[in-house]
Amino acid sequence: MITKNKVVSVSYELKTEPDGSVLETADRERPLEFICGQGQTLEYFEMNLLEKKVGEKFDFKIPAANAYGEVNDEMIVDLPKEIFKEVEAGEMKVGNVLPMMDSIGRHLQGKILSIGEEEVKIDFNHQLAGKDLYFKGEVLLVRDATDEELEALHSHKCGGCSGCGSEGGCGSHEDSCGCH
Repeated sequence: MITKNKVVSVSYELKTEPDGSVLETADRERPLEFICGQGQTLEYFEMNLLEKKVGEKFDFKIPAANAYGEVNDEMIVDLPKEIFKEVEAGEMKVGNVLPMMDSIGRHLQGKILSIGEEEVKIDFNHQLAGKDLYFKGEVLLVRDATDEELEALHSHKCGGCSGCGSEGGCGSHEDSCGCH
């Protein structure tokens, strides 16, 4: 049964309209796997799965406010065009999403809404902000998380690893963020 600290594996389809097209799929070959109660998925996604067992099917809606929130107009900003001078011309198109970083080093995804003479209008809202989410799927596996899995998860909950290298090592130790 799905409870806190259980490793859960599910297959699902995600839509933003009950009869709409499928936006995302996790199938039996590539299921979504997470540890329940550890903040790895949307809180309301996990809440809808609590106490389900292997083989149980699910079909539920998460209102936008409980998913990625409503569209926040403050997350739509005009930025000076000059800050995009290193972006390849082919990438500077309305509708494209650019990886960006804010002034304190957080990674963001910004969707280009318009390109003017002096400014570029960028939307930093999550692509699913303002949309209800409809999940339909099946519980494939439920088991206790090992101490090692929980510790590995805990060691990365310190707000992100600013010192992660390409080899996956974090901070000053090979397997630690250096925040403990």
